[in-house]
Amino acid sequence: MSSYNCRTVKLGRCEIGNGDFSVIAGPCSVESAEQFEIAAKRVFNSGAAALRGGLKKMRTKPDSFQGLGRSAIPFVKDTLSRIPLPFVSEITDPRDCEWMIDIVDVFQVGTRNMYNYDLLRELGRTKKTVILKRAFSAFVDEWIHAAEYIARGGNTNIILCERGIRTFETRLRNTLDLGAVAYLKQSTDFVVIVDPSHACGQRELVEPLSLAAAACGADGLLIEVHPTPKLAFSDSEQAIDFTELESLMQKLNLLLKSQGRKLMPAQPEVIPLRKELHP
Repeated sequence: MSSYNCRTVKLGRCEIGNGDFSVIAGPCSVESAEQFEIAAKRVFNSGAAALRGGLKKMRTKPDSFQGLGRSAIPFVKDTLSRIPLPFVSEITDPRDCEWMIDIVDVFQVGTRNMYNYDLLRELGRTKKTVILKRAFSAFVDEWIHAAEYIARGGNTNIILCERGIRTFETRLRNTLDLGAVAYLKQSTDFVVIVDPSHACGQRELVEPLSLAAAACGADGLLIEVHPTPKLAFSDSEQAIDFTELESLMQKLNLLLKSQGRKLMPAQPEVIPLRKELHP
């Protein structure tokens, strides 16, 4: 069992892991300046704690959209200068740390890279928060040991993310292991969030799995949301729209109150929307 104390982690204006609950939401991939700005405003207005968006994507098929990479930096910086949300983005290669470090607030390590120990060591030398996703079929202990690669570099700003594992079941994209979430919260000091989007691969199931994650004691969620989900360049089947996100946030509020917890941050201000993305 890990000896590192990662009980709370700063996430923008929030402290995650202190008993309350935070949502990280946004598109799987950053596709355009317009899409990113709309997503950022709507995520902020929903009361989410952070904005996700992939600059580079690891895809199973080599001809699938791989992300805009460095070309997105100017408009991403512009949007983030006006919308006060920490930016979460996946890192896939230790060499990318150099150009991503100034724009990304929270590095996400995807399931394929949980065993990429060179990458984990590199992130351990930063002070950035790291979301470490569980590998497809990793044991909980293997997941914890991967986190220790980051912590041994001096960086204990670690969030573990359960995103479903491969089992014999084929109806869903993966099988969400909420038992692992409950175990980690009771037996370790790690902050633990859940990615219901990758766990099920179906937008209709994101809400019930999200509520179940909150009920079992998770510290938050990592959700894929898109202005026009059916047109998303990646993971279109599992992305929800902003109306569905707002409905989920309301239901989370009610559930969390029954547990004596709060949805953070409390969001008193709203950014006006000037445009929407049209097909």
